Parts: sequence; C-alpha cells; structure tokens
Amino acid sequence: MERVVPHALSGWRTRNSAWGTTRSTRWGRIIIVAGLLFAGCATAPKFHVPVAGLPAAQQARAERNLRVFNAAWDLVNRKHFDPKFQGVDWEQAAATYAPRAAAARDEPELYAAIDEMLAQLHDSHTHVLTPVQAEERHTQRRARTGFNMVRIEQRWVVTEVLPDSPAAEAGVKPGWIAVALNGEPLGPTFDFRPRVGEEAKWEFIDEHDQRVTLAPIARELSVGPRQVERDLPGGCVYLRFDEFDGPDRRWLSRELKRHEQAPGVVIDLRRNPGGDTFSLGTAIGEFFDRGVDCGTFITRAGARSVKNSWQFGSAHYHGRVAVLVDGATGSAAEIFSAALHDHQRATLVGRRTGGAVLASRFYRLPGGGELQLSLEDYVRPTGERIEGRGVEPDVVVTRTLDDVRHGRDPDLDAAEKVLEGRAGL
Repeated sequence: MERVVPHALSGWRTRNSAWGTTRSTRWGRIIIVAGLLFAGCATAPKFHVPVAGLPAAQQARAERNLRVFNAAWDLVNRKHFDPKFQGVDWEQAAATYAPRAAAARDEPELYAAIDEMLAQLHDSHTHVLTPVQAEERHTQRRARTGFNMVRIEQRWVVTEVLPDSPAAEAGVKPGWIAVALNGEPLGPTFDFRPRVGEEAKWEFIDEHDQRVTLAPIARELSVGPRQVERDLPGGCVYLRFDEFDGPDRRWLSRELKRHEQAPGVVIDLRRNPGGDTFSLGTAIGEFFDRGVDCGTFITRAGARSVKNSWQFGSAHYHGRVAVLVDGATGSAAEIFSAALHDHQRATLVGRRTGGAVLASRFYRLPGGGELQLSLEDYVRPTGERIEGRGVEPDVVVTRTLDDVRHGRDPDLDAAEKVLEGRAGL
C-alpha cells in the first residue's frame, strides 16, 4: 500500500490550482482574470470580539489579526463554490475561530487558526498562506531540506534526493526509511516547513537496516519543476514534467514534435501537482487533431460550462500514450489524465490520484498573506466528480520498499508493457 504526501520534506508548496473563475469556454480568458486581487473591504461576520481594555500593543495586534480573519471569512462567505459550505455553519465557524485569531501572538499562529476553520470545509483548494509563504509562492524559492518521501508499507521512504541540496550533502539516500524528526516518531501524517538555517535532526534506517542520524541545515533553494526526457525500448519515449505552466507546456510540445514518429510515449505525472489553465488546455490538445471536451465546471449559482482543449501549435501526436499517476498527481494533472483517459487516448498506470480538482483563485489578504479559494466544482468528461475521490488508474501497480532500494520502477515497467500491447487490459 502506497500513499504519497507530496513535498512533505521540501517545505510549503502550492501550485495545483490556477483554474480560473470565468464561465467562458475559452481557456485564455480564464488566465486573464486569474491574477491576484486584493480582498478589498470585507464585510465583518456577525459577531464581536472585544479588544478594548487590552494593553495597547496587544490591542493593535488583535485588531490586525481580525482584519485578516474577517477578510478571509468574508471571501469564503461570498464566493465559495458551495453556498451551503459543505454543511458547515459558516457564521458559527466565525464565532468559534475569531477569538482564537484575535488572540494569536504572531502570523503563524493567526494563519493556523484561520486554516483550522477552513479545514472544516474539507476543500482541497481553500487555505491561507502567510506573507512569507505567499512570497515563496511568487519567487519559487524557499527554505528546503531537499528530499521527498512516500508512504510505502506504512513507512516513510525517501524516494528522491535533490542534487546539491542539504540532504544530498548530508548523505541522505533514496530507499532510507525516516522514523523520527527532532526526537519525535513520525506518524502517518506530519508537516515540516523549515526555516533558513534551521538544523533538524532526522533519524533514518538505511539500506543495511542500520539507524542513521543526520542533521541537514535547510537553506533557500529553487522550487522550479523538473523536465526529464529519455529513450525507452522499442523507440518509445519517457517524458516527465512537474508542473502545468508555460515552460513545461512548451517543452512538452517540442518533445512530442521531436518524437512524432515514436510509437509510444510515457507521460510521468507522479510529482505533478497541477498548474495553469492555458497550459493544461494546450497540453491536452497536443494529443488530438481537434478540440475535445476537458470537463465541466459548475459555479456557486449552479451554472455549468464545458472547457475545450486548445489546438494552437499542437503536435497532433498519434502514438500510444501511457500516463503515470499516484497520490501526488493533483489538480490540472488529474484533469489532464482524466481527459485523455475518457477520450480513450491514454492508459493510466499507477495508483489513485489526489482528488484535488476544484477551480480556485488566490486573493491577497491585509498584511501580505493570501487566501486560495475554491470557486467552481469540476466533473470529468464522463460526468464523474473527482474532488475527494481521485482518478483510478487502468493498471494498478504496487510499489514496495525493495523496489525503491534497488532502483526499480514498477510503474514504468507496467507502462512499457502497455505501449507494447502486453498489459493484458
């Protein structure tokens, strides 16, 4: 059993949600309106948190906190895709969490209180970013330790160590099992967001089943996505890209055109949490000679609109396609997989995707933070909802600790069989 928690060790990241908010069927118009907007003058929730009588500094802090809290609460109240808030009494939520927000001693504590309130919505794309996290999102740089882990066989297994990272320099290796952080055993879930210069003590079990303790010091690193191309047996091609954005969509198009005679291609989306709408619509169009239905978005008012792929500059690739997916495949990457699958253009290989496909938008909050807010629901071309459920692969593959330690990729092996017509589907 494998469960992926993407970027668990690389610090905060959110790049899986730029789906836009317009009901137009033209992807380009979505991009135009998908930029950041200030929240504006928020309508205060119907409750009162007394701050008079507090010491001056504490009172000023509480008032600033409430401005941020009220702006986030009001945006959700007016714009969330579900007018019933997934069954949550939204005014009661304000009454419960506003006092905690007012009493927060610093920004992390304030934003944690707001996020705790937002978590009640059970919404993959609605959460807040502190001013520091918002800056990281824009610059694509942040403090990182430099290794990623996957939950395999009920253990946290290191699957990737970034070159020239603190983890690589400290000697962390793929296949090691992380068992504790700063003396605390790791549970099924945890959150680690290091600061620059922070030394965290990690305890591992190495490939010889020996316990190893290392303390890599986090430093600021780029979070730019990776692009990988390599030849496979029989003239097929492997393509990995980690985001749906301008550079990645152009790279994908170039590679498909360069390999237009390849009998098959593997598209690896196992580390791809999504991206922007224009890139998604264009990427889907690379595999078709005509525009195709990419799914339907549903607004708060119940209006439905079908989005179509873009064929501008399409490679019109005609070979076989296998797409690698798992729990870290999110948002636009899930829609890409579902669209190609539902139009019988690709076979999906791996494990169920993350189930995080609501259309969202970022709003600036007072003080420099941001709110990512879900504005539209989504159903795939077959009419099925993906949010909270994910996309099931055609070929389910089990990945083991032994696979990681010996450098085997059973997902890719299965995909190659699909391209060769040996998958037994």
